[in-house]
Amino acid sequence: MACPEAARGFLGTLLRAFPRPLGPDDAVPWGPPGRLGALSQAEAPAELAELARTFLGSRNAPPLLAASLIRAAISDMLQTDLSEFKKNIEGEEAGDHVPPPLLDGGPLQHCFFNKLWDICCKWQKQLPPLKPLERYLQVSIHATRNTRRKMEDRHVSLPEFNQLFGMTDDVDRAYFAVFDGHGGIDAADYAATHLHVNVAHHKELLKNPMEALRDSFQKTDEMFLSKARREKLRSGSTGVSALIVGSKLYIAWLGDSQVMLVQRGKAVTLMEPHKPEREDERQRIEALGGCVTYMDCWRVNGTLAVSRAVGDLLQKPYISGCADSASFELTGAEDYVLLACDGFFDAIQPFEVVDHVLEHLMQNKGEGLKTAERLVAAAKESGSTDNITVLVVFLREPKDVMSDCLRDPQSCSADDCATNPLFNFFSSEMNN
Repeated sequence: MACPEAARGFLGTLLRAFPRPLGPDDAVPWGPPGRLGALSQAEAPAELAELARTFLGSRNAPPLLAASLIRAAISDMLQTDLSEFKKNIEGEEAGDHVPPPLLDGGPLQHCFFNKLWDICCKWQKQLPPLKPLERYLQVSIHATRNTRRKMEDRHVSLPEFNQLFGMTDDVDRAYFAVFDGHGGIDAADYAATHLHVNVAHHKELLKNPMEALRDSFQKTDEMFLSKARREKLRSGSTGVSALIVGSKLYIAWLGDSQVMLVQRGKAVTLMEPHKPEREDERQRIEALGGCVTYMDCWRVNGTLAVSRAVGDLLQKPYISGCADSASFELTGAEDYVLLACDGFFDAIQPFEVVDHVLEHLMQNKGEGLKTAERLVAAAKESGSTDNITVLVVFLREPKDVMSDCLRDPQSCSADDCATNPLFNFFSSEMNN
């Protein structure tokens, strides 16, 4: 169980900072009132949940408590008559096609904060159960703008997937994703906000998680395209996601962000990125009437260097929103899963990941929390100038990952492992 003392302590601190619900003229504490703009009713729950997740995370809420609070507040919000938040859009023209009504994000988030505040008051008196994962997970994340003018990457880490979506079937679930935007941040933001919600609400999630993950990419793409049309957005985003369900790892991806698995010191290939130069991708694009040309790299219609992505309204259908997917049985021998954007994988090969992680663990006596930071630094040292995001999910204790490799250096991919001075030092430490 999560520590109830820490949860109650957080609730007390939050309620001291916000001793009463927001009044009509009070500002919401997570940004300007117009931040959400106009939302469809289908978009509202995920957008509100993301605001709350960011807000609670910034105040160091225990993750399980934060997920549970959001779940409860969203449930209360959905019982509210949302028609009172309908946004009147000036200049709408009547026609045969009537678009679904949009909600005004300003007053909507104001109401939502007060729902969240009400839940905090109730739970300070009686805290509900907060059940953590049975499976061991340690997550290390690092992201940098690098030399680019803007940071267009986004990432999501949800070991609290079950708690966030009220799943009580005793099956462990955890979700992770990395999104690499281009032409702006809107598509990456949108995918990071909506994809996991679409996964959770997919009708086949319990029976076929891989189908749920794959289909949710396409649904997220369709939702964003609708938003892009009404707001004249032109951005796109690659994406890669991983869903751990019990003893299976499910992955899905669009574009050239990638996921890799390391098992007993060996990199396991799980996927092939979507690039225009792939023969099957080239054939698909040309069959649709598009072209693949070389302009410093292979590009679709002379523009994008990826062949599948969320968004890219003007390049559909050549830039496909249909994801590929795969699954992998977890036997307990797996060390970690790594998700990263092309700013990392264009500079670092999978076998080099294993070497860098091992060296980092050896230098830090098996402490893994800053592993992603080390990998990002390695990519920069290798010449990457792009945005870089790395998300590492250790499936075993990092100390055990290190110890197993030191005990059996042949199981590691580093050719010079046995002659590495660090290896000799830590081997002698282990033997003493």
